[in-house]
Order: sequence, then C-alpha cells, then structure tokens
Amino acid sequence: MKKKYQRLPDSELDIMLALWQGNSKMSRSEIENIVNVKKVLAPTTILSLLSRLEKKKFVDVTKQGKMNLYSPLISKIEYQHNESESVLEKLYGNSLKNFVASLYQGKTINPEEIKELNDYIQGLSDQEG
Repeated sequence: MKKKYQRLPDSELDIMLALWQGNSKMSRSEIENIVNVKKVLAPTTILSLLSRLEKKKFVDVTKQGKMNLYSPLISKIEYQHNESESVLEKLYGNSLKNFVASLYQGKTINPEEIKELNDYIQGLSDQEG
C-alpha cells in the first residue's frame, strides 16, 4: 500500500525544494542560501521549519561536529505523485479529463502543450498495446 503524505504548507515546501535541489546532506546555511533566492527567511525561521519537517518525518537530521546536516526522507517524485493523486481525487473526482478541461478553460494550455499531451498519451497507448 502506498504511503500518503500530508500536504506541506508553502514555507515548508520551500525548504523541501531546497533540499531536493541541493546535496544529499545540507547545513542550515546551505538551505538558507537556496531558499533566500526566492524569498528571505531568517535563520531562526528556517530552523523552525526544519524542526517541523523532522517531526513530520520529511527530513532526517545528523550531527557533524557542532553542525546539523539535513537530508530529505521523501523524494520530490514521491511527494509530487502524492500531491497529484490528492488534487485529482479531491478536486476532479479522479477524472484526468476534468482536470485537463479545467486547465484548458482557464486558458493555461496552449496548442503546443495540447500536442505534447497528445503525444504523451499516444506514447502511453503504444506501451500498453
């Protein structure tokens, strides 16, 4: 059975995105350098967010001398998959067609993206056949 993850608030997700793009184990200051490109967070705020993520079992903490090193326990792909399933289930009744239709109605899909989606679906059909 697949493990379900709770949805992360944006601030915690920003920390996870930094961890996913960084080294396997990162210090608070390395995480801060990545996060602060997008928005500035105080070191104490980053430490609080890392502590929450550790309690939620998203992050592992190891001591190296006086410094803590943080590493993700959940991969970006796992989290994306979980979030995609959750959104599809909750908002679109597990209908991929309704999801794509809502994107199209919002004018966020252009003709090139429609072709790309069509090619992708055709590739999936070819794999099954």
